[in-house]
Amino acid sequence: MRDTQPDIETLASREVYRNAWMTVREDQVRRRDGSTGIYGVVEKVNFVTVVPVHADGSVQLVQQFRYPVGRRHWEFVQGMWGPPGTAPLEAARHELLEETGLTAAQWQHGGFLNLAQGTMRQGFDIFLARGLTQGAAMPEVEEQDLITRAVTLAELEDMLRNGEIRDATSVASFGLLRLKGLI
Repeated sequence: MRDTQPDIETLASREVYRNAWMTVREDQVRRRDGSTGIYGVVEKVNFVTVVPVHADGSVQLVQQFRYPVGRRHWEFVQGMWGPPGTAPLEAARHELLEETGLTAAQWQHGGFLNLAQGTMRQGFDIFLARGLTQGAAMPEVEEQDLITRAVTLAELEDMLRNGEIRDATSVASFGLLRLKGLI
């Protein structure tokens, strides 16, 4: 017979911070052994990562200044768009156009990953976009410094190896898609 006692039980929860993009709460918990403690949990809506693949096999990257780390970084297209409940594919189409000006004729869902499951309830859907057509980008005000360029897969792998790409979402997305044989 399996033990039905929960691994961790929430005893109390209180919101400690909220803005338009996230909520932070602190939970009082009791562990299986009876000991108590706290968990800080960040709640954010899920987002999408888009890996745009050109006909020649190169992929499109974006680079922008990331305030929390104080540096510019290369990464795949990513973001969240629309009201709660927006379909991930719809968000992916919007983010690709917004950040790069690209539209895609073919879309493939590559998977879903949790972002930082030790601290937050947020994950991301990974999409491959193919059959690309260039149009005008429509960056948001926060993305006004964004630049974009295509890189070969060999160049992308070099950027990953030498630490030029540090975004865990981009690294994980590439790894998952590569393991599945999708790129």
